[in-house]
Formats: sequence, C-alpha cells, structure tokens
Amino acid sequence: MAARAQYLAALGITQWAQRRELVVTPAQVPVPDASAPAMPPVARDTDTGIAPQVMEAPPGDSWDRVAAEVSVCTRCELHTTRNCTVFGVGDRQARWLIVGEAPGAEEDQRGEPFVGRAGRLLDSMLLAIGLKREQVFIANVLKCRPPGNRNPLPAEVEQCLPYLERQIALLKPSIMLAVGSIAAQNLLATDTPVGKLRGHVHAFGAARTPLVVTYHPAYLLRSPGEKRKAWEDLKFARRVAGAANA
Repeated sequence: MAARAQYLAALGITQWAQRRELVVTPAQVPVPDASAPAMPPVARDTDTGIAPQVMEAPPGDSWDRVAAEVSVCTRCELHTTRNCTVFGVGDRQARWLIVGEAPGAEEDQRGEPFVGRAGRLLDSMLLAIGLKREQVFIANVLKCRPPGNRNPLPAEVEQCLPYLERQIALLKPSIMLAVGSIAAQNLLATDTPVGKLRGHVHAFGAARTPLVVTYHPAYLLRSPGEKRKAWEDLKFARRVAGAANA
C-alpha cells in the first residue's frame, strides 16, 4: 500500500481508496463511441481522402525481422541525424500497448522509449493501475528522433507508421493507450485536441483494437494540475482492458 501511495502521489493523487471491488457489468462495458472521432489508420490517400485498412504483418513476419529492418531504416531523412533507432521495449505478448510520439534526446542516446523524468512518471502511472513497465509494450509512432524534438512531419509518419502497424499485428494487444496529442492525432488521423479525445473508446485498425487517449507524461510534468485527469484516464483504460478480456 505504501508503494501504491507513492505512485499515486507522483500523479498528484494524495488520497485514494477503493471501497469495493471494481466489477464491470455488461451494462458498463465500454464500447467504441460512434459519436467520437473515428479511427482509420494514419496512412491515407491524400487525393481521395479515403483511409485504407491498417497494414497486416507480412506473411512470416516476426519481431526480430521488424527490429532488424528498423535498425537500418533509411526511409526518411531522420536516419541522417539519429544516434540510434528506438524500436520499443517490453513484453512482446503484452495485453497493453503504450504509444508515444517519437524519441527524445535521452531515448535517442539509449535506444529505449520513455526514459528520464517522463519515463519515470510513465512508470508510476502504470504502477498505479497495477502494471509494471516490463508487463506492457512501449513504442512510438516514429522510431527516430526528430531534430530538436520538433513535431513529426506527415511524410515521416507516413514512412514510419507501417513499422508500428506491424508491431501491433504481431502483438495483438487488448488495449492501446495513446499518450500525448501527437501520438493520438496520428493514430486517429484527426486534429481533434486531446481534451476531446479523452474519455472515449476509439477503435484502431481493421482489428478495431480499443484505444484510449491520455496526456503525455512530459506534459504532465509541465502541467501538474492535469495529473488528476490522467489518473481518470488510466482507470478508464483499465476498465476498457478488463472488458476486452472478459
């Protein structure tokens, strides 16, 4: 309990007690909200505006194959400025997939997503709902750091997103948690603000994987007053994940 209180404190939640066991009844099972922004994959035909189905993993694809291709990728100009690619880390059979936007400076040096202060806060966020970092898979929309931590360009997302789609096809997660506006908007092919994407169950790709949106840990470090909203998002995601595996 002391450890849990510490994780909640990192989220700005000083007092929390679950008075009764959380039970999700059939009437409470979250379903994709038809009124919420819909969810085609990012790659889309710019002439027709029609979004194609999410890519399936090529026949015989594997984690090692995707990792090898990412490590030598030259699809966009980011390969000229990176120190190393950031493939993703965690359990390759995990139920949860956490998706951020792109590596930062520390991630570019270490080859691992979500390290440093933002990474430690993400760890606390996960631990607060009973998940260790090694029990989930963590990846980014981009596998290389944009110079100066600028936002990803549409052409960079178009070239890199297929790697994430292949990871999703291999992982087959029960739930995706998109952290931050860039990740959420690129995965959902929308410019809707995070504040309006929160609180809905979106559906990603042909498999319609449940996807929940929350704030990026780096944003929460700059805006600690939003941590309570992130805590509500995490509890919501936990309920969605539970319903998906019921």
